[in-house]
Amino acid sequence: RTGSLLANALPGPVAEPLAGALGRTLAVAMPARRRIVARNLRRATDGTLEGAGLHRGVSQVFSSYARYWLELFRLPHEPPGTIDRRFRVEGYEHLRRALEGGRGAIVTLPHVGGFEYAAAWIARRGHTPTVVVEPVEPPELLAWFTSVREALGMEVVPLGPNAATRMLAALAENRVICLLADRDINGEGVEVEFFGETTTMPAGPAVLALRTGAPILPVAVYFEPGGMHRGVVEAPVPATREGRLREDVARVTQEIAHRFEGLIRRAPEQWHVMQPNWPSDREDT
Repeated sequence: RTGSLLANALPGPVAEPLAGALGRTLAVAMPARRRIVARNLRRATDGTLEGAGLHRGVSQVFSSYARYWLELFRLPHEPPGTIDRRFRVEGYEHLRRALEGGRGAIVTLPHVGGFEYAAAWIARRGHTPTVVVEPVEPPELLAWFTSVREALGMEVVPLGPNAATRMLAALAENRVICLLADRDINGEGVEVEFFGETTTMPAGPAVLALRTGAPILPVAVYFEPGGMHRGVVEAPVPATREGRLREDVARVTQEIAHRFEGLIRRAPEQWHVMQPNWPSDREDT
């Protein structure tokens, strides 16, 4: 709450460089997170980033994450029309066609850039996106996050036993659900190859698509200079039944992983994954 108050009290020309400086400071103060970010940057650049370039890239990730928080704090208080003015989108026709099909749309995203902007922009189009979020402690913090996102026009669903029912209901109403799916939070995901290493990813997007027929649309929202954002909506991931459900879920989830690789490679310095995400990360921490 204090961060939100400060972010909204300071003018943009002061708040933005201050947030960037804070992010760079945290890059130094959090060595374990810094190591994970460095590993991820090597993965996303096929090992070509080393030395001073890698050090600079790590600082950029932390600065980008600070910008994410600053914008999240400020979004509910932005003047009307600001989200529209600052947001450009490529591939919106894929989302439009998905909703014309009447089965809803599953927007699946990596933790890249200002992903909250995507849901806020969709809400500005007259939809109420259902956003599944990671439970956080203490409960008061989750309540604060929920209130911020609801103020932007989202329906917020904490990850848990009731999440699937609420997502199915949203799709049955031909709505958009937004799932951040490059991290397997509960450890019950599907094994995939991701940036050349084996890990797991959430099965939820694939399971929902195979059971409902709703299209899966990989999406990323990138920060751009001057407070601008660029959304990229890709064509649907093929998600038809071909055999046993378990095998189909694995195949579709692997395709999502490949799509995420391409989206992340466009701006690896905006990929905000700072926790162990591969077994090799956990072995080395």
